[in-house]
Amino acid sequence: MEQPPEQRDRRPEALGHLRVLPDELICDILEHLSPSDLGRLSCVSSVFYILCNEEPLWMILCLRDGGQFNYRGSWKRTTLYRKNLCTEIGECQRRHLQFDGFSSLFLYRRWYRCFTTLERFTLDRRNLERRNNLALEKCNYTIDEKKPVLLTEVANTWPARYKWTVDQLLSNYGDVAFRISQRSSKKITMLFKDYVSYMKCQHDEDPLYIFDDKFGEAAPTLLQDYCVPELFQEDLLDVLDYEQRPPFRWLIIGPERSGASWHVDPGLTSAWNTLLCGRKRWALYPPGRVPVGVTVHVSEDGDISIESPSSLQWWLDSYPLLAEHDKPLECIQFPGETIFVPSGWWHCVLNLDTTIAVTQNFVNKSNFEFVCLDMAPGHVHKGVCRAGFLAIQDCVNGSSKSDESFEMNLLNYSDMTRREKRVKRVEHVKEQDGHHDTWNSIHGLSDDYKKYTQDFSYDIDFLSTFLDKEIDHYNTICSPSNIIGEREMRSWLYKLWVSKPAMRMLIWKGACLALNVEKWLACLLEICSHHKFHLPIDDEKFPVGTGSNPVFLVSDKVIKIFVEGGLGSSLHCLGTELEFYSLLAKSKSALMNHVPEVIASGLVVVDENGYSAFPWDGRGVPDIIANCSLVNDDNTTHEFPFGLWNKKKFELKNHGVNMCNKIWPYIVCRRCKGDIFTNLRDLLSKTEALNLASFLGEQLRNLHLLPLPNIETDVRDISLGRPMQDESVGHCKLHENTTLMDVDFKGFGSSREWQFVIDALNRRKNNIKAQLAQWGDPIPGFLIDKVEKYLPNDLSSLLDTLKEDDGCFKCIRSPTWIHSDIMDDNIHMKKCSPDDLLHDTCDQADGGSTMNGLNDPSDRKVVNWTLDTCNGETNLRRWCPSHLLDFSNLSVGDPIYDLIPIYLDVFRGETCLLNKLLKSYKLPLITMTTNDDAPSDKPAENYMCKRLSYRATCYCILHEDNVLGAIFSLWKELRAAKSWEEVEEAVWGELNSYQH
Repeated sequence: MEQPPEQRDRRPEALGHLRVLPDELICDILEHLSPSDLGRLSCVSSVFYILCNEEPLWMILCLRDGGQFNYRGSWKRTTLYRKNLCTEIGECQRRHLQFDGFSSLFLYRRWYRCFTTLERFTLDRRNLERRNNLALEKCNYTIDEKKPVLLTEVANTWPARYKWTVDQLLSNYGDVAFRISQRSSKKITMLFKDYVSYMKCQHDEDPLYIFDDKFGEAAPTLLQDYCVPELFQEDLLDVLDYEQRPPFRWLIIGPERSGASWHVDPGLTSAWNTLLCGRKRWALYPPGRVPVGVTVHVSEDGDISIESPSSLQWWLDSYPLLAEHDKPLECIQFPGETIFVPSGWWHCVLNLDTTIAVTQNFVNKSNFEFVCLDMAPGHVHKGVCRAGFLAIQDCVNGSSKSDESFEMNLLNYSDMTRREKRVKRVEHVKEQDGHHDTWNSIHGLSDDYKKYTQDFSYDIDFLSTFLDKEIDHYNTICSPSNIIGEREMRSWLYKLWVSKPAMRMLIWKGACLALNVEKWLACLLEICSHHKFHLPIDDEKFPVGTGSNPVFLVSDKVIKIFVEGGLGSSLHCLGTELEFYSLLAKSKSALMNHVPEVIASGLVVVDENGYSAFPWDGRGVPDIIANCSLVNDDNTTHEFPFGLWNKKKFELKNHGVNMCNKIWPYIVCRRCKGDIFTNLRDLLSKTEALNLASFLGEQLRNLHLLPLPNIETDVRDISLGRPMQDESVGHCKLHENTTLMDVDFKGFGSSREWQFVIDALNRRKNNIKAQLAQWGDPIPGFLIDKVEKYLPNDLSSLLDTLKEDDGCFKCIRSPTWIHSDIMDDNIHMKKCSPDDLLHDTCDQADGGSTMNGLNDPSDRKVVNWTLDTCNGETNLRRWCPSHLLDFSNLSVGDPIYDLIPIYLDVFRGETCLLNKLLKSYKLPLITMTTNDDAPSDKPAENYMCKRLSYRATCYCILHEDNVLGAIFSLWKELRAAKSWEEVEEAVWGELNSYQH
């Protein structure tokens, strides 16, 4: 019988030189191409046609842009529609070409995962403990908080038990957009009706599922359909405002084959998960035991990332290879059942049907210390909590430095991706007969490793030994993987301290882990003892506020310990603040009445004998630091050697953090009566808010009129070795009866005061695109790509300059003092008094009755001082602004810079408040010039810089803090902006109409 002709292998010829690469690597490379490039590449050869039309590839391309979309039957078609590359359905419905002579085990296994059924997954060992309501009642509704358990009857009385079906949710919430499981760095949403259509027709290997932490905002009535089980009612995060809380509850809806890959819940929180529809298969491992096929990456900045195959892929590929004793705890969860996942437990979930569930994470007494430990800076303890000793390779045995990390020796297993092969194991793989004992490596640990891991314990005392003791917890940036930011963390712990006095012993333990609070208390006690202040009572032993330095309220005093940035930064911050207070007193500025009185200042030093305090008023060089590298000859020539100009010089020379854990500057101020604006924001009436805006305008005016200290060092030194174009320029002098400075300078340079500002802005600009990309969402990537074109080429053009006949430039005013950090926690309010009413700033121009000029007793009889009737409102008048706080971030620059934190953080983008501030500010923010006055080489750019809105936007972009994140959070519609000019007009356009 004649044999059929042998099929030729298309791969070598079709791929050319790329034939040496495995299929999975080629597919990874294709992910980085654009749809247009994929279309071109698909025409190169038959094999490239196949690879470029793979659905998982087009799924990645489609979801990369984020946003809301409608699935159109295939990911390629959906992508083309989203990119406006396809206008008619017929254009992307052509029959796919078929080719023989090409096979790929990698593509086949991926196809298998797309179309397999999960009937055989219903047979599990079901070795997870189950309890019903009767059992719970017998043990007084308690469970072992360290072991997972399945509760069978918790949700029986919930309305969601019968209302949460796909059909009913579709009927009630079909037009509601829900968030989708993250497949992109950007948020992805779908209307529920579109998602249901997707579920019915999709065949993805890892299907999208709804995983929405904002479902309570999108569909508030869903929150009425269930309640938190009584066992899990305690949640210590409840003391935070909803906006401050990390995501804690999710609606989860997904089709068969979807699920959650291996992970530990964020922040080492615990969780409960109740299933309302369908079936889920769960697998769990105890803390510290990383599942096979999973890699835990622990970076030096404390960030934790996990690489894991999809849930389905792990069950298909890794689970069958496990020895019986290596298999996880397992169960199948049925409708109405609730699973409890304790802190630190690894878990993986696979949906066997279309499922609907609700879950919440929580912090209670049992896991509180673990959550605090996870918030602490450093990285080793985070890795140990998740990966056990796998995270610390050098501690397994004495020779471990020469040992290689364990890798699964399955390189010939063609469906194992490169990610799966990078399993971090810290074990010495024994060699037998010249080759590795592969089977033992996969199914068990080496004897040495077992010996050391027997000591691992998910115990807070054990885990806390891996904390980095040399880190200043206030001074070190926390991990971006923390569930809440540093400010929110400090606020949370302080609110717990105040609101839950019965738990203070536990809260203190947690704060010692997260904030190293016992060290700052020791500093506080030494300061109080040295100055003979009253020692703090129990209520006063915990730092207040959310700032980057410990602050204590003790009796009638505020004691602040400077730690941010290390010793160098702290000394210059305190030195500049003390210099500023001295200038305030000399100039008799009205701002003096609204700045807390300084009682004492100095340095706290720790050595083998304990803590000691040394007074220092900012003048001269303290003996305790006279020999350190921060002191040079220039310091000794100044009255305030660590004042403003040396601070700016220090900041430009020091790009990194100057660390020192032995010396901390401190300042003691008189405590103001009342409360900070943060705690009163929601209590203020509109009139009180307008009054605050006027107050801030007046105090900014006082601040910006204050003369700067003279620059006494050599110009070459000030500009860090770069001589100015004109070194003969004299010092800036404040003109009598005017607010402007006249300073001439030649060529490309600027006045000596401005040079600091220009250098700092240039340093930010040099890395601006990378910085914005690192901050990421919600800053639109489209705008990040355009940012360098938006900023001026020469940042000195942002200054008020004029070109003279001789070609030189004239700087027509100097920089000013700027607070740079007037935020909601740096504004103090006090209870109003009758005298405050006499100075009310609400006048007829605001549409209300004037309250100025009530100068005699008869007026007081007519008007009740506790009422205000501004804008036709009658409100009980309670609070008025009294003080500005925290001048440690004092700097020098453009006064516009001070508007940024006020407008974004204090006013939250309310233009009426900004206008009210500007009305009382009454100083020029810019010196208007005609286009003819601009430098002739770049007239358009210079004209843009004369636009206040453009200047403000540039400063927001170049700001050292993530100001843009605040902007795109306040103005959510700007996330779809097509240009920076659109952002500029929406946020700062009101400034362009300002006239002083």
